[in-house]
Amino acid sequence: MSKVNRPPMGLNRIARYSKGKEEKIVVVVGTVTDDARMRKVPALKICALKFTEAARARILQAGGECLTFDQLALLEPKGTNTLLLRGPKNAREATKYRGPAPGSKGSHTKQKVRHKGRKFERARNTRGRS
Repeated sequence: MSKVNRPPMGLNRIARYSKGKEEKIVVVVGTVTDDARMRKVPALKICALKFTEAARARILQAGGECLTFDQLALLEPKGTNTLLLRGPKNAREATKYRGPAPGSKGSHTKQKVRHKGRKFERARNTRGRS
């Protein structure tokens, strides 16, 4: 599976989406990362492809479990009692360049330029625009 299709997911996002569903096993196809802004991590069972060292330590310290997909298959062979989550795919830098042409009306597309100075792809077709 390509890296695009397994985006990382932070503990804060996992905690937010699993609120009220603590008895379920959270399944993340990607890496689980730590979030220093979170003071308290809930005790969750999380299955993921990878865990960062800090995320694994905080989950275990809170009384949760870190599972692999092999362990998940033994616990829940049919996938019942699980919550499948995915990180934000469009948060990558590459997706910021997609969309309508940069400079056109209503466009939020990032320019592919060497620099952002006054001489580099700036003052084109701007006289008639208000």
